[in-house]
Amino acid sequence: MLRTLIFATTIALSLPAGAAFAETPKAAPTHKADLADRVAGTYKGNVASDARGSSRSNVTITVTRTGPNKVEIKSDYSRIPTVTIPLEQAMDAILAASGPSVSLLDTVRSPDRLDLTIDDASWSGNRVAAPAKK
Repeated sequence: MLRTLIFATTIALSLPAGAAFAETPKAAPTHKADLADRVAGTYKGNVASDARGSSRSNVTITVTRTGPNKVEIKSDYSRIPTVTIPLEQAMDAILAASGPSVSLLDTVRSPDRLDLTIDDASWSGNRVAAPAKK
């Protein structure tokens, strides 16, 4: 018994100070894929109509997942402000669940096409890049 105690103490003292408490790194928690994951990505398209200005070509929209079924939409065109939109599914479409902004992605007929109306500007475009996998 004394021999075991001395052996264990010798081993413990020979370890670096933090080694006794070190844990293996854990992977980041993953979330269940939802509507926000399906819509997230980068899209290029055109502003077809704008109540406060003329149409505009080559407008890039970036859609980022911010939470369960919620996305943030940013644009490289100043007339389309950054907005956060909750999403819902209605049959084969993913739509804005509430608020003044309108978004539509038809998951069957045109799964990489996004249509938006934000601040009286209507934009339509196609996905050019999906978000990087984490």
